[in-house]
Amino acid sequence: MTTGELSAEQRRIAFLHDRLDRERAAAQAAFDAALKDGHEQRWHREVAVRTLSEQVSRLNVADENLCFGRIDTTDDRVYVGRVGLFDTENDYEPLLTDWRAPAARPFYTATAANPEGVTLRRHFRTKGRHLESFHDDELQLTSKALLDALNAPRSDTMRDIVATIQAEQDEVIRLPQRGVLVIEGGPGTGKTAVALHRVAYLLYTQRERLSRQGVLVVGPNPGFLRYIGEVLPSLGETDVVFATPGELFPGVRTQREDTPELQALKGGLAAVDLLVEAIADRQEVPAEPIPVELEDVTVPLTAEIAEQARERTRNAGLKHNEAQSVFHAALVDALVGPALDLIGEDWPELAADVRRELTGHPDVRRAVATLWPNLTAFGLLADLYDGRCFALGYPELHRDDPHAWTVSDVPLLDEAAELLGSDGAAERRAAEERRQAVEYAQGVLDVIDTDQVMHEDELRAVDLVDAEWLADRHTALDHRVLAERAAVDREWTYGHVVVDEAQELSEMDWRVLSRRSPNRSMTIVGDLAQRQAEAGVRDWRRVLAPLARDRWEYRRLTVNYRTPAEIMAYAAATLAEVDPTAVAPTSVRHGEPPLEVTGADPESFRPTRGTFAVISPDGPLTPRASKGLEFDTVVVVDPERMTPAERYVALTRATRRLVVLREVGADNVT
Repeated sequence: MTTGELSAEQRRIAFLHDRLDRERAAAQAAFDAALKDGHEQRWHREVAVRTLSEQVSRLNVADENLCFGRIDTTDDRVYVGRVGLFDTENDYEPLLTDWRAPAARPFYTATAANPEGVTLRRHFRTKGRHLESFHDDELQLTSKALLDALNAPRSDTMRDIVATIQAEQDEVIRLPQRGVLVIEGGPGTGKTAVALHRVAYLLYTQRERLSRQGVLVVGPNPGFLRYIGEVLPSLGETDVVFATPGELFPGVRTQREDTPELQALKGGLAAVDLLVEAIADRQEVPAEPIPVELEDVTVPLTAEIAEQARERTRNAGLKHNEAQSVFHAALVDALVGPALDLIGEDWPELAADVRRELTGHPDVRRAVATLWPNLTAFGLLADLYDGRCFALGYPELHRDDPHAWTVSDVPLLDEAAELLGSDGAAERRAAEERRQAVEYAQGVLDVIDTDQVMHEDELRAVDLVDAEWLADRHTALDHRVLAERAAVDREWTYGHVVVDEAQELSEMDWRVLSRRSPNRSMTIVGDLAQRQAEAGVRDWRRVLAPLARDRWEYRRLTVNYRTPAEIMAYAAATLAEVDPTAVAPTSVRHGEPPLEVTGADPESFRPTRGTFAVISPDGPLTPRASKGLEFDTVVVVDPERMTPAERYVALTRATRRLVVLREVGADNVT
């Protein structure tokens, strides 16, 4: 690296930052003008404002590490960075190529064996807008830029890896979207980062579709989501909803865990039959006849009559709440005959009168509400856990607080909502809001209307519009961003779904996700060797065959970029306990061997620099809560009290130093 070359590259990077500033100012000015534009049709303005807002957001996050590399070929030079910049006055000549563009791919994939036409690959190290240094690699599989990034101290949040994506990872990131993609890899293989960068790549190549529906990212716990939460925004992508499995049903945010036995019961497909039973149990017949007092006679609504109506309603094949009106009609039909028998007359007009009286009778409506009640998912499960579980043969489901929702309850709530159908509350609310809007609009027209007699020749407002039109014209727009709207709508379907630590999900969890992604556009990330949940995945094919049929493919990452080889060798015995056939990923780095101690204070190993964690069966950071996280220094306390899968997770969180702390006299299980 010569001083002249460094100065030339500094000028180039300064030029790119200047171009970014100008584009950002132009986009902001256009955005401000669109907000003030009162001449354009409203929907045109809304589209312009949204498009420009997204453009401004993407440009605002591009400053840091704007340009991180360059590749030269025999006839071209390409600078690679976070966003694409073009010379609009020179036929849109590329000034900076977006890392996701096809032209940037050789930056990640070219090797000495397959250079792909690349004669030079240069990596820039910048701080703000200043170029500190650069280096040219010889197209090695493991470059200096990668090792520098891996050896740098960790921060509290995951960083993007756009400057150091490796060929193995790049291939997965750019795979065509043909359904479900499973990315499996051991600790430190970068599978989470690959999945997130794949989302950014898909948003780049399929933005129109995905920006309408958004992307759902499901992670194992809130700490993990906080850790990865800055990666996509740093790449300019914001149409993303982050959620844990305990947050996939609107109105519930829980991390409370059931016992392994209850997780297995609630997580298996047999839970669907359990819910069907629970709903059928709420479709009742009266223990004693219910008197229906008509004008002339009192008709007993007996168990036989209710049973007849119930069977007819069930045969209709509708969801429970949607079938309530069918049950009402069937009950009326079944009561007409007994009512006519009591009256002692039977002629068509009388039968019609009796049917009419029964249909609107408060005793019949109360009976319908009791025998075939409108149910919510919350109410159904709460009643089940509060006591109905005993009669159904599931006493283990009983709990003192039936509303203390667990993570395993969330898929049951979602399944129950699907089986029950709408309870009509949303429709009634929308109808009432519409009625109020029309009533208000009519009031406005009444105020501005003029006297028709005094102004017979004048055109009045009411001659041009009515209250219905005026209410439509002034319907309030939903200004929430896509992520806010999607997160509270159970029926929202996403353009793409990412699931991390997917090996922990139960069969019922997968049913929830299939409803969120009916097009089966999904990226599944996991490692079967790290499975801790009793109801979790043991075989990808078994889970995905019914979900996606043949529209799924599998990729395995084999290189460990995080964990030094010495730590992986130490964890090998534990991996063999989990799965004797498993092969650990190959580490690209070396470091100090793990340290085993007894009876020490974990805090005594806290480094002066870098991140630090103590992982213990009792917490506060448990093996389950540490999944997907990484720290410079890790102290694992009492590994002998962990299951093999938990211990394997705990031992592989460190990027630099691992300390194993045992109680005095504890057996060595590693």
